[in-house]
Amino acid sequence: LNIDLPFEQNDNPYIDRDKSLDFDYFFVRKVMFVKYAQGFVVMPGGFGTLDELFEALTLIQTEKIAQFPIILVGTEFWSGLLDWIKSTMLKAGNISPEDLDLIRLVDTAEEVVSLIDSFYKGRMLAPNF
Repeated sequence: LNIDLPFEQNDNPYIDRDKSLDFDYFFVRKVMFVKYAQGFVVMPGGFGTLDELFEALTLIQTEKIAQFPIILVGTEFWSGLLDWIKSTMLKAGNISPEDLDLIRLVDTAEEVVSLIDSFYKGRMLAPNF
């Protein structure tokens, strides 16, 4: 799901052309991300990455969508944000301690696969890969 930008964003070369979709608007892209997601594996990124991450967290937190795994890859990259969420948002009472359970932090592909497998173990829905 690619967004058409005047800079930096390119189609993923590993996606078959018939499965690659381009969008002009972020909101449409986010709807499609969430509609078909069975998990979010979030790599280090910029403002758009944060926007999509917090959109998914908000929709799960408010029970507008069913819960799915949200996995942040890269302890060094994400630790500062998670520390701020705990020390500022949680401390101020703007989120609940349970909201922190929506996020997992890992460093390897094996950890990602293990978390997704354990999330779906014993559930009716299963990842489609």
